[in-house]
Amino acid sequence: MAKPVTPPYRCTDCGWTTTKWVGRCGECQAWGTVEEAGAVRARTTPSQVSSTPAVPIGSVDVATARAIPTTIGELDRVLGGGLVPGAVVLLAGEPGVGKSTLLLETAATWARQNRRVLYATGEESAAQVRLRAERIGAVADELYLAAETDLGSILGHIDSVEPTLLILDSVQTISSTEVDGAAGGVTQVKEVAASLIAIAKARNVIVILVGHVTKDGNVAGPRTLEHLVDVVLHFEGDRHGPLRLVRAVKNRFGAADEIGCFELVDDGILGLADPSGLFLGDRERPAPGTCVTVTMEGRRPLLAEVQALIAPTATPQPRRVTSGLDSARVAMMLGVLERRASVRLAQQDCFAATVGGVRLLEPATDLAVALAIASSAADIALPSNLLAVGEVGLAGDVRPVTSLARRLSEAARLGFTDAIVPSRSRGPATGAPPTGMRLHEVGSLHDAIRTARRLSSASTTAPSDLPT
Repeated sequence: MAKPVTPPYRCTDCGWTTTKWVGRCGECQAWGTVEEAGAVRARTTPSQVSSTPAVPIGSVDVATARAIPTTIGELDRVLGGGLVPGAVVLLAGEPGVGKSTLLLETAATWARQNRRVLYATGEESAAQVRLRAERIGAVADELYLAAETDLGSILGHIDSVEPTLLILDSVQTISSTEVDGAAGGVTQVKEVAASLIAIAKARNVIVILVGHVTKDGNVAGPRTLEHLVDVVLHFEGDRHGPLRLVRAVKNRFGAADEIGCFELVDDGILGLADPSGLFLGDRERPAPGTCVTVTMEGRRPLLAEVQALIAPTATPQPRRVTSGLDSARVAMMLGVLERRASVRLAQQDCFAATVGGVRLLEPATDLAVALAIASSAADIALPSNLLAVGEVGLAGDVRPVTSLARRLSEAARLGFTDAIVPSRSRGPATGAPPTGMRLHEVGSLHDAIRTARRLSSASTTAPSDLPT
């Protein structure tokens, strides 16, 4: 008698298969994702009854798929106008960053529009959530609380409350008795997410899932979870500062490159329609080693200040410390300044940071970083009304950037009058500079430093000795 074939084992993250169980996937190197997969026979005959007939795309009713605003402007900006009925949103962030506070305020504003909300928490008790709601003013009659960790109980609450919005905090704390594994495991997370997604699509209920993140900042759990949901939002921010950013990583109903800016205060969280002021230092008394730039976060221009400190060192290995900047790009700017602009930095410690906790990873901020380092090395302050935008190459050339006209318009609105920009940025997309803005076009980093030296000399009676 033939020996039955043992079903293969499959990784739930990447699909890698093996004939025996292993604790770690041989393809994606993930732990605990290899599970036994039974043999599945493909269907070759059509089903007798179809649940919904196929219809022409022009006759599909889209009225029920319109986004409903939450009345929280920054959140609606990221979502693409609001929450879509039947959508499933995954909000991930580090512990203590303010996810629960934001969602509790969202639930309260939704409930005040005479829409029923079910807030299910597996991390806190109902009394703890009530205390936070009182502190931030989020108590509403149509907001229902349920402290549950069992999926079946949550489904029962959905049947009894019949909400239009369900918030689950968090998906890693909920487990189902119908599958094996501890809460937060790959199997449990997939089962919980699949059940709630089915409820959302069948009943047009908006579901917001709170997700944990790993130490690398990625969403914890199987990668399949991000593929199943409609919207993936990352909640970012420094716990030592008030600034919080909600970044759209995936959005089936809007742009996937938008961000929302919030400020975490004692009595809740506030949306910041104009957050550039948080990222700028004292412009009345400019100090050496500072330069302002404009970065694009999605389609929103944000002004930010780069600070650098160059100090002599007696150690054979100078220190290179960054905060809020890409350390690799800062190291590249140091090399370009040393080789192409004759700024001596080999025996100098370099400390570079941003103001307000913002992270600048865009190549368009290279020129501002380089000018801040050169300014600190010469101990000369740049004018307070000057900003710099441009990407710097290894040859010392300054390259054009995207959305320059939008960047300059935002800078002119905030009172900046001079801008150092790449010389090849002129074109139909750029157009004329904003009213009151003077553009200083440069083609190389050497020219940019020379222009900054000239502007610094014109703004003060003291002679300037920025390196040339």
